[in-house]
Amino acid sequence: VPSPAIATAYALASLLAAVNGSPLQQRSPDDVPDGYYVPMYYPAPFGGWVDSWAESYEKARDLVDQMTLAEKTNITGGTGIFMGKRCNGNTGSAPRVGFPQLCLNDAANGVRQADNVTTFPDGITVGATFDKKLMYQRGAAIGKEARGKGVHIWLGPAVGPMGRKPKGGRNWEGFGADPVLQGVGGRETIRGLQEQGVTATVKHLIGNEQEMYRMYNPFQYGYSANIDDRTLHELYLWPFAEAVRVGVGAVMTSYNAINGSAGSQQPYLINGLLKDELGFQGLVMCDWVSHMSGVDSALAGLDLDMPGDTQVPLFGSSFWMYEMTRAVLNGTVPMERLNDMATRVVATWYQMGQDSDDFPKTNFHTLSNDAVGDLYPGAWPASPKGVINEFVQVADDHHLVARQIDQEALTMLKNEDNLLPLSESRPLKVFGTAAQTNPDGPNACADRNCNKGFLGQGWGSGTTDYMYIDDPIGALEDRAGDVTFYNTDSFPKVDEPTEDDVAIVFITSDAGENSYTVEGNHGDRDASRLFAWHDGDKLVQDAAERYGNVIVIAQTVGPLELEAWIDLPSVKSVLIQHMAGQEGGLSLTNVLFGDASPCGHLPYSITYSEDDMPESVTKLIDSAFLNQPQDTFSEGLYIDYRWLNEQEIKPRYAFGHGLSYTSFSYGNATIEKVTQLETTPPRRPEKGPILEYAQSIPEVSEAVAPAGFSKIPRYIYSWLTQTEAENASKDSENEYKHYPEGYTSTQKEQGPRAGGAQGGNPALFDTAYTVSVTVTNTGEEYAGKASVQLYLQYPEGIDYDTPPIQLRDFEKTGTLEVGESETVELTLTRKDVSVWDIEMQDWVVPEVDGAYKIWIGAASDDLGVVCRVDGFDCEDGVTGPVQ
Repeated sequence: VPSPAIATAYALASLLAAVNGSPLQQRSPDDVPDGYYVPMYYPAPFGGWVDSWAESYEKARDLVDQMTLAEKTNITGGTGIFMGKRCNGNTGSAPRVGFPQLCLNDAANGVRQADNVTTFPDGITVGATFDKKLMYQRGAAIGKEARGKGVHIWLGPAVGPMGRKPKGGRNWEGFGADPVLQGVGGRETIRGLQEQGVTATVKHLIGNEQEMYRMYNPFQYGYSANIDDRTLHELYLWPFAEAVRVGVGAVMTSYNAINGSAGSQQPYLINGLLKDELGFQGLVMCDWVSHMSGVDSALAGLDLDMPGDTQVPLFGSSFWMYEMTRAVLNGTVPMERLNDMATRVVATWYQMGQDSDDFPKTNFHTLSNDAVGDLYPGAWPASPKGVINEFVQVADDHHLVARQIDQEALTMLKNEDNLLPLSESRPLKVFGTAAQTNPDGPNACADRNCNKGFLGQGWGSGTTDYMYIDDPIGALEDRAGDVTFYNTDSFPKVDEPTEDDVAIVFITSDAGENSYTVEGNHGDRDASRLFAWHDGDKLVQDAAERYGNVIVIAQTVGPLELEAWIDLPSVKSVLIQHMAGQEGGLSLTNVLFGDASPCGHLPYSITYSEDDMPESVTKLIDSAFLNQPQDTFSEGLYIDYRWLNEQEIKPRYAFGHGLSYTSFSYGNATIEKVTQLETTPPRRPEKGPILEYAQSIPEVSEAVAPAGFSKIPRYIYSWLTQTEAENASKDSENEYKHYPEGYTSTQKEQGPRAGGAQGGNPALFDTAYTVSVTVTNTGEEYAGKASVQLYLQYPEGIDYDTPPIQLRDFEKTGTLEVGESETVELTLTRKDVSVWDIEMQDWVVPEVDGAYKIWIGAASDDLGVVCRVDGFDCEDGVTGPVQ
C-alpha cells in the first residue's frame, strides 16, 4: 500500500503523462526471451465445487442473486485510496441486502497502522525458528488481533518473494529462500489466522523478487519476471499450492509482469494455474494501484480491484466500479463473470464466519491516532468528520508469542572458546546504536522508513506501529551488573580493556518496499549491497582490535557479507537476530546468559562473496525508462543452497546452519513406505457441482444512482448516469466483439490433470514415506532444542535435471535435557518425490521405488543420517552429500 507521499507523486506524474503521452498500459511481450511464452486461458473457472466451500457458495449465490448490477460491481472494487472506512483498503458494500464494506489491512507482521496491537517478528525470523508450532501460534495471535480490530481480510502472509535475490527489498516478509520453508510458514500462518475468522491473503503471485522497477506507472513498465514452466511449479508456485490446500481465502497478484503479461491480468496464471490447476476457491485481488485494465483483468480472473483507483490515484478514477457497470451493460464482461466475481467475494466472507453478529466493527484508523477526524481523508477538505478510533486493546499476552519466536530464531553462527553463554558478573561494553530504541521514538519514521536505533522490522507496507520496544540495552542493563553503553556506530575512546571485558557489537542491514528510499537504498539493498550499514563492519573491526572477546549481534533482513571481520581472532561469537519485532531484549539476554540455548537456523545461505551466486540473482534491474526490462530466471531451480551445491561452492554458513550450547546426535532412523507410487498420480477427481452463474444483462435502472444521492468528492462509486447507462446498454448488441482471441464463456468440463482439489490433485499429498529418527542431547551441561531437517536426493541418471539435495520436511524437538532423547517423524509426499514434467503437464515420479536418498541432519551441509528408498534401510554417522 503506497504512502501518502507516493500517492501524491503519482498524481504529479499523471500531469506529466498527459503532456508527454507516456502510456499506463502494459507493454506487449515482444522483448520476452524465447521459451517463456504462456498460453491464454479462458474462461475464468467458477468456484464452489469443493465440498468444504459448497455451503458458503450456496449462501453467497443466494445473496448475490438479490443484488442489483451496481451492488455487484460495488463489492468487487475498492472505494479509493484513503477513501474507505479507516483501513488500508475498503471494498464497496451492498447494505440493502446486508453485505458490509470489507476492511482490508496489512501488514506482514501484525495489524498495520493500528493502536494497541503487537509488533510480531517478521517472516524471515519466523522461518529461522524452523518450528511449525510457532508459525501457527503467530498466525493465530495475528488473527485474534486483526479480528479484534475489525479487519475482514489480512494482507498476508507473503511467500513471494522467495528470496531468490539476496538483496531483494521484501525478502524479510517471507520465511526464507526455499519453497518448502516458505510453504510451511505460509500454510501454518494461514491456518492460525483463518481459524480466528479472518481471511488470509497469500501474496505476491508471482515473481516479485526485487522492488526497483516492479510497478507500471507513467514513466516505466514493470519488469517482466520470465520463469520457465518447471521452475514455476517446483519453486515459485509451490508455497501458493500449500496455501490453497489449507483453504486460503484470498490471493494477491504481483506488481510486475510474468512472461510479458502484468500480474493483475495474466489469464494463464490466474485462471489456469491458480483457479483451475490449484483449485483456488477464494477471491483474487490486485496489489494496490497495480490494476491497469477493465475488461482484460476481469476476463483474466481478477475478482477484486484494490484499492479501486487507476495507477494514478486520488482522482476518483477507476478501471472497475462504474466502468465495470458500463462493461457489463455493453456486453464486454459477461454477467456470469461478474456473478462469479461477486460470489467469490461473498463466499469468502461466509467461509470465515464474518456474517456473524459478533464480528467487530472496524475500530481504528490507519491514517490517524486521533479519536475524531476525517472519515474520508482522500476527500479533504470536503470530508465529513466523525469518530475514527475507539482504541480497542487486542494485544492480550501476545508479546509472549513474539518473544518466544525471537528467542528461538536467534541463530548462532560461531562460538569459539565457549564465550557464550555469559556470566552476569563479566563487564560488558556495548557498542552500536542498534542496541537502543530510536531516540526520536520507535515510530518516528513513517512505515519504519529509516534505520535508526534498534532494527526490529524492515520498511514499507509490511510493518506495524510499535506500542513499545523491549530493546537489547535495557535488557542487558537489567540482567548484568556492569554494563557500559556506547551509543554510537563509530568506535569511541574507551578505557583500557581488561581480560575479562566482553565487547558486544550491534550491527544492522535494512531493506523494504520501493515506496521509500532509505540511505540510498531504493527498497532493495542496492546501495549497501550485503554489507552492514553505518560502517558496521568497521565498528566490529575496531572493537576486535581493542578487545579480546567480541560478540557480534546482527539485526538483518537477510544474508550479510561477513569476511571483513568474521575470522578475526577476537570475534568469538556471532548471533543473527534477524527482525525481532518489539521483543528484542529479553529474548536476546535469555540466550546470551544461558537461560535458553540458541536454536535458530539460517533460512538462507551466507556466502563468502556476493559473486558466489549467479549474476541472474545478484544483479538488480536498474533501468526501466520507456521500456520493459526483462528479469529472466535463467538459474532455474538453482537458487541459494541449490546453486551452491550444484556448483560445489562452499558457503561461509550454509542454509539451515545454527549452533547450540549443547550437541545432538541423530540416529536409529527407520523408513516406512506408506503409499505404493506409480509414475503419475491417479486420475484427478471430477469437480463437484457448480452453481449457475449465467444471467441476462440487467436493466439500465440497476446501474443508476438513486435520485438526490450526494456523492463524496473522489470517492469511487459503481453508478453511471442515466445517459451513460443507456448508451452502454445500446452497445450490448456487440457481444463478444471485443473479447480476446480464443475467449469462450463455456466452462471447461475437465481441468488440468494436475488439478482436482484445493492445492492440486489430492493424490499429490498422499504420504509416500515416513521417516523417524531419534535425536539425543549428547552435551554435558545445557538443555536445548534441535532442528531436524530432511533433504531429498533424486536418483542418478534420471531424465530430469535436479539439484543435489532439496529440503522436503523439518521438525523441531521440544527442550531436551542432557542425555534425553526424542523420536521425530518426518514425511515425504508423492509431490515431494516428483518433478514437474512440462510435456505431460503433470507431476511425475522419475523412478518408482528407485535409488532415492533421504538425508537427515541439522543443516544442509550437516547431514549424517541417510535412508535409502530402494533398500528401505537407514544408516547414521555417514558423510553427507555436501560438506
